[in-house]
Amino acid sequence: MQASKRERAGNGAGLEGKSRELHSAVSTARLWRDQGKKRQARELLAPVYGWFTEEFDTRDLKDAKALLEFMR
Repeated sequence: MQASKRERAGNGAGLEGKSRELHSAVSTARLWRDQGKKRQARELLAPVYGWFTEEFDTRDLKDAKALLEFMR
């Protein structure tokens, strides 16, 4: 039972870290897009966005999706 609690806690911490990384990637991608660096912005953001398979209602995921669609 203790191992499963630790696994869940570890998964939560991992998701929080990935969420922070997504937030940073969205911010950087916006900056690069505004600087005309669309390819670099997409290359940064697409793999980070791809990590997420659930919780598509978060603001950062919605922002990432919109940015990626804009930069097609």
